[in-house]
Amino acid sequence: MSLAEAARFWLQLGLVSFGGPAGQIALLHRELVERRRWLSERRYLHALNYCMLLPGPEATQLATYLGWLMHGVPGGLIAGGLFLAPSVLVLTALATAYALWGQLPLLVAVFAALKPAVLAIVLVAAWRLGRRILATPLLVGIAAAAFLALAVLRLPYPVVVGAAALTGLVVGRWRPVLLLGRGATAAAPSAAAPAPVADPGQRGTGGAARADPWRPHPPPPPTPASHAGAWP
Repeated sequence: MSLAEAARFWLQLGLVSFGGPAGQIALLHRELVERRRWLSERRYLHALNYCMLLPGPEATQLATYLGWLMHGVPGGLIAGGLFLAPSVLVLTALATAYALWGQLPLLVAVFAALKPAVLAIVLVAAWRLGRRILATPLLVGIAAAAFLALAVLRLPYPVVVGAAALTGLVVGRWRPVLLLGRGATAAAPSAAAPAPVADPGQRGTGGAARADPWRPHPPPPPTPASHAGAWP
């Protein structure tokens, strides 16, 4: 896939990415993992975990990261820019229309009808994403505890995220099967950080796999001096 083809894809995606972060993340998953198969399920969720920990809009960060993953820095800039540009233009047009005619009963009715539709998009996206992420009973329990902490106890978001990360650190140290499931723990030890070279989107236009920034580099070959005292 060329950079021009990727640019067209990100522009089209930006035009239809409704529903806020949850809907956009689900849309990215459907297009990149399920439909086009440019990225593996593990790689997508691995990238999503990092973006969820960063401040700012995680859907835009995820799109930018995936664009960089496929085409380097130019791909990341194009993906992030085109993912945002259509929504900025549409938001400007809607804000102008609301400022000019926001008191008209017809326009008020239109905006009122949009609210439940957007809510439905978010709920469907959260349901689809949750079925893939909540793979074990412990993960379901963590999600329920986080919901109660945010909705009932009104704890700060960083506290909830930090508690979840600490739980993952402790449980992953002693019983990783409770977090990853038996199938995942039976896989390679690097399952927590899958190699991007396994994804089709990692290949450049020439077909060669890009370097893996997460995989340690092999040690350099020994110099002739290191063999000076060795047996022949």
